[in-house]
Amino acid sequence: MKVLVTGGAGFIGFHVAKALLERGDSVVVVDNLNDYYSVDLKNDRLKQIENKITFYNVDIADFDAMQKIFQTHQFDKICHLAAQAGVRYSIINPFIYHKTNNLGTLNILELMRLNNVKDIVLASSSSVYGGNEKVPFSVIDQVDKPISLYAATKKHTEHMAHVYHNLYGINCFILRFFTVYGPWGRPDMALFKFTKAILENKPIEVYNHGNHERDFTFITDIVSGVIASLDKVKGYEILNLGNNNPVHLNHFIGCIEKELGKTAQRQHLPLQQGDVPLTYADIEKTKHVLGWEPKVKIEDGIHQFIDWYKDYHHITPTGFTNETLSENLKNGNINNGN
Repeated sequence: MKVLVTGGAGFIGFHVAKALLERGDSVVVVDNLNDYYSVDLKNDRLKQIENKITFYNVDIADFDAMQKIFQTHQFDKICHLAAQAGVRYSIINPFIYHKTNNLGTLNILELMRLNNVKDIVLASSSSVYGGNEKVPFSVIDQVDKPISLYAATKKHTEHMAHVYHNLYGINCFILRFFTVYGPWGRPDMALFKFTKAILENKPIEVYNHGNHERDFTFITDIVSGVIASLDKVKGYEILNLGNNNPVHLNHFIGCIEKELGKTAQRQHLPLQQGDVPLTYADIEKTKHVLGWEPKVKIEDGIHQFIDWYKDYHHITPTGFTNETLSENLKNGNINNGN
C-alpha cells in the first residue's frame, strides 16, 4: 500500500517508514525539519532511506502545500506522527504547539475528507493522562485535566479525529505512546541527555530528586504496534502503546552507568512544571485489538541505544570521539596505554 508518514524524519517516524519499506510498502514522507533539535540528526535518519521514499520538506500546517501532495499521490493510509514534541518546551513556546499539533492535524483530517482517504493512525501521548493518580493508566480513564499545553494539544487532536470519524466515516486508531527510547532517539530525551553528559564527565539533571518512574517503551515495540494499527485500523479506537512495566529512574540511570562503565554525577532538582512522577500503561485493550505485546526489556534496550550512540558519534573505547581522543593525547590528559 501507499502510506503517507508525517514526521518521517523524526525518531518514531523514521523507524516506521523504514519498517514499511522493508515489508514492501510505498512510503511518502513529509517533514519540515524544524530546529527543535539537531537537523543534522534528522537528515542522517533520512539518509538511511532516502533512495526508497518520496520526501517533501513541507510543514503540515501549510494547507496549500499539503493539498498538492494529496493531489499528487493516492494514499491508502495515513500514519500521522508529525507533532511538536516536548512537555517543557510547550511552556516556553506555546504557539508552535497550536500551529503544528492542532492546525496541522486538522489539515491532515480535512485533506483526507477531500481526497477520500479513509484510514489514519494518529500519534498521541501518555501525557494526556496528566496527574492521574489511578494506575495503570487506562484508555477509559478521564483525561480532561491536562497539566501541560503539549498534553492539551494531543487530547485536542484525539477529539478532532473522533469528529471526522463520526461525520465522514474516517477510520482512526489513536496511539498513546509511553516514553519511547532507542537508537536514533531524540537528544532532548533522558537517555540521550544522560549518555552524553556521563561520557563528557558532566552532571546529569535528576528531576524530582530521582523519584520518577517511567514506562519506557523500546522503539521496535512501538513500531510493531504502529504497523499493526495501520493494518487493522477500523472504526475509532484509543490504544496505549507502553511497556506495562514502570522503571524507577535510579535503575534507569544505573543501566546507563553499567553500559558506559562510568558513574554519573547527579544534580538533584525539584519536579519540573508540567511533569508527572509516574507513567504506567494499561495495555489490555491493545493486546485484544492488535494482538500486541512489548518484548524488549529496559536493560536490552539501553544496551542497543548505547551501541548505536557510540557508533553514531564515533566514540572510541576510551570514551572519547576520534577528534577529542587526539586532542587529549596531545595535551597529555591520557596516554597511549589507556
